[in-house]
Amino acid sequence: MDIAGLSVSLSNAKVANAFSTAMLAKQLDVAKDAGQSLVASLDSMPSPSLETSVNPSVGSNIDLTV
Repeated sequence: MDIAGLSVSLSNAKVANAFSTAMLAKQLDVAKDAGQSLVASLDSMPSPSLETSVNPSVGSNIDLTV
């Protein structure tokens, strides 16, 4: 049994695990920021009632042919 090789292998696995965890944390932060930006942009959109008061024929009816 090679103790030095085992030690190096375990150390490399520990570094790889720490790196993967840090990358996952960064990806979660980016996804959270993107979600917050999406919510903010949706909140800043005009309400549908305001749109129908300006353009009553736009978006209030759907024409379907079967």
